[in-house]
Amino acid sequence: MEKIGDIEIRVVGKSGNQDLKPNNYDIKHIASILQNVDDLLYPNNKKDRPLITYDIEEGSVKHIFKTTIQAVIGFSAILTQIQTNESIDFLEVKTARAIENIQNLSLQKDYEFQIKTSLNETYELTINPSTKFFRTENIWVDAEFYFYGILKDAGGKSKINIHLDTKDFGYLTIETGEEFLKEKEENLLFKKFGVRAKGKQNIETGEIDTKRLTLLELIDYQPKFDSEYLNSLINKAKKSWNSINTDEWLCNLRGGYEA
Repeated sequence: MEKIGDIEIRVVGKSGNQDLKPNNYDIKHIASILQNVDDLLYPNNKKDRPLITYDIEEGSVKHIFKTTIQAVIGFSAILTQIQTNESIDFLEVKTARAIENIQNLSLQKDYEFQIKTSLNETYELTINPSTKFFRTENIWVDAEFYFYGILKDAGGKSKINIHLDTKDFGYLTIETGEEFLKEKEENLLFKKFGVRAKGKQNIETGEIDTKRLTLLELIDYQPKFDSEYLNSLINKAKKSWNSINTDEWLCNLRGGYEA
């Protein structure tokens, strides 16, 4: 049986003039913590992630999460590194954003979050209105990307998006704008496409912020092996090499040294 560990997020603050406790802690804040913990523990491959169970306890409000001990060990190391660096710039996008969300909730509600694990209960990361756990904006730069996959959905109410299922980056949401979809008379769904998009990229790690992508171009992408086209390129290349002494060219390429 797989070993299980605990993660505790204790919330200290007020609800009106009363101390926080489970019976006066709003459900929307519970939902926010649940979503953020999912991203903290498993920012990628959510389909295959292990089970996370949840309980809420007194004192002031304690969120208790149970999952695999391996995930708890990794999360404990992240907490230590955040405290040591006093920064979240080194984290993956989803993990950093989850910490930022908790920091924002702390500022909005004047809450203090005390985060620790069963691995090392004597150590905890504290997030309160005086801490500043936000990413440094200048390490994220504008960039263009190409993605390839199957277009699974298109549309939306307030934001118009397409949803591309890719092998390398998972399920991507890419903002398109209403006019783009209005111009498309043919059915786009369940077809392979290449997408040229703009977004943000971390200049230190190369990581792409897949939550802030905007469509630049939709490319019809039907890859296939074309032997006629390949042979025509070979024939063109042969003509270019007719007047070249290949032995001499290779010698010059090696700089006069034998292989």
